[in-house]
Amino acid sequence: MNNWDKLYNKAKEVQNGREISPFIYGGQVSAAIITDKGNIYFGICVDATCGLAVCAERNAIFNMITNGESKIDKMVAITSDNRVGAPCGACRELMMQLHKDSGEIEVLMNYETMEIKKLKELVPDWWGIDRFK
Repeated sequence: MNNWDKLYNKAKEVQNGREISPFIYGGQVSAAIITDKGNIYFGICVDATCGLAVCAERNAIFNMITNGESKIDKMVAITSDNRVGAPCGACRELMMQLHKDSGEIEVLMNYETMEIKKLKELVPDWWGIDRFK
C-alpha cells in the first residue's frame, strides 16, 4: 500500500458525518496528512451555528502541531461522497505559512486518476515567501 492509499484510507476511516448537537455537525469532510518524518495525522471538519468551525485539513494540521511537527509532505481531503477535494483558501494559506518549503506539499486532487498538485500550484505567487529568508 502506498502513502496515498494510507492517507485516503485513514481519512475515510475517521469520516463519520453526524449531528453532535442541535448546533454542531461534524465529520462530513475528513483529511489526513503525512509529515516529512512519516507520521500520519488526521482530522474532521466541525461546523457550528455560532460560526466557530474548523476544516478537516486545519484540524489535521493542528493535530500535527500538537504533536511537535510542522512540515507536511502530502495531504488528502475527502468529501462526504468519498471523493477527494482540494483544500479551501484558508487551509492553503495556513499550509503555506508552516514552513519555507510548504509550496512543495503534494495535494491529492483525484484519487481515481492519482492527480497530484504541489501546493504552490494552488497558491501561485504567494505573498509571504520572502519572510522565510
